[in-house]
Amino acid sequence: MPRRTLTLLTSTLVLIALLCGGVFLTVPYGEMSPGPTVNTLGKSGGKPVLQISGHKTYPTSGNLNMVTVRVTTADYNMNLVEAVYGWLAHDTLVVPHNTLYPQGTTEQESTQQNAEEFSESQESAKVAALTELGIPVKSRIVVSTVVKDSPAEGKLHAGDLIRAVDGTPVKEPTDVAKLVTKHKPGQDVVFTVVPAKAAADAAKAGTESKGSKKVTMTTAKAPAPDTGRAIVGITAGTDHTFPFDINIKLADVGGPSAGLMFSLGLVDKLTPGSLTGGRFIAGTGTIDDQGQVGPIGGIEMKLIAARNAGARYFLTPADNCSAAAADTPSGLTLVKVKTMDGAKKALDEIRTGDTASLPSCSAK
Repeated sequence: MPRRTLTLLTSTLVLIALLCGGVFLTVPYGEMSPGPTVNTLGKSGGKPVLQISGHKTYPTSGNLNMVTVRVTTADYNMNLVEAVYGWLAHDTLVVPHNTLYPQGTTEQESTQQNAEEFSESQESAKVAALTELGIPVKSRIVVSTVVKDSPAEGKLHAGDLIRAVDGTPVKEPTDVAKLVTKHKPGQDVVFTVVPAKAAADAAKAGTESKGSKKVTMTTAKAPAPDTGRAIVGITAGTDHTFPFDINIKLADVGGPSAGLMFSLGLVDKLTPGSLTGGRFIAGTGTIDDQGQVGPIGGIEMKLIAARNAGARYFLTPADNCSAAAADTPSGLTLVKVKTMDGAKKALDEIRTGDTASLPSCSAK
């Protein structure tokens, strides 16, 4: 056999062996890829994404799309060949498995956390939108969760309205922790609360919650590393009462990153005219009750999803701007946003065609 033929055959066999070995050799990585994108002004599953009743709404046009990212499952075992292909591909992102699922997190736990974050983002989107429009929203401090085997278990319940701690009225969720930690572990603390059912009934009826009671608990030590801090084992949160019904219907989506686009969609539906002027705009970003826009994960894949869907402009959280600008799909203009009000002003400029002063993203 000629030496050249032998060399070629040997190289081919070695390559086949390496590929076979790569298929069976697993690596601790997962994959992110562009996910579905949905127009918040339109429908999903045949039903409007944003459903408003009890208040006048107006026709909308164009697109205000939220975007998503697909990720591999918690039990997915990526092999070396898949990892190399993913690193070379433009429309996928290979990341350490622990980035997607922190050590010990199961698929069920991750799904539950994403669902909770999605629900919280919807509430904040509603508050931010109505606040932007000058529509009052009533807020109250409630027990969000109760830790098992904690001093609060059996004494406080999720949904209980917290009026005061040791007689001091609470106005923010952080007030609760501050007042509890004034104690030393082992000392008593007194909560003034309205039971969850009575609080919910009053909110539904639009009346003031009555029937408050005092609940005394003995504080415990916080787990390591904060063992010197007093706790009762609850998480306090904010519950809102809206002046009319707003429902956000979108299945199989989790996480907080659609908050900005939900809030903009609500503003568009609740005001005359069109925010988009018929243009295709997509975006992402968390939003809080004060309308502050926060960063999200998977920005590179979300840009691809938006451009593939037809978006021309992409509302980008300021803290994601550098990564987004480093690899922006052709034909997509990034618009840097920090607040709900800033995003709305950017939409005004896009709608009128006066885009010279749009805040842009730059790669550092």
